[in-house]
Amino acid sequence: MTLCERLLWDTLRKEFREARFRRQHAIGDYIADFVCLPKRLVIEVDGGYHSTPQQQQDDAVRTIDLDRMGFRVIRFSNEEIINDTNNVIQTIKQKMASPTPPLLKGEGVGG
Repeated sequence: MTLCERLLWDTLRKEFREARFRRQHAIGDYIADFVCLPKRLVIEVDGGYHSTPQQQQDDAVRTIDLDRMGFRVIRFSNEEIINDTNNVIQTIKQKMASPTPPLLKGEGVGG
């Protein structure tokens, strides 16, 4: 894990103990940075290379694919995790409190 992923992992374990987040978890053809399976919430940590046009396009496709599988995806930049941790926590809390999307028939989750 990168430094920012470690910081977020520590925060998830501290702030969301009952949520049972997993890290580096396979979902279809993807490896999610973090996922809460019961809430069908994927959290991605985007480093600097995510600002390139090709990576932004790849990330958009990945988000659409995960959405089609019934997952919500939220992304945070490294800078947000380091400099605005309270907002990151609040954003995750809001998503965790919102209704869980349904699991699409025939869609499995790896691992």
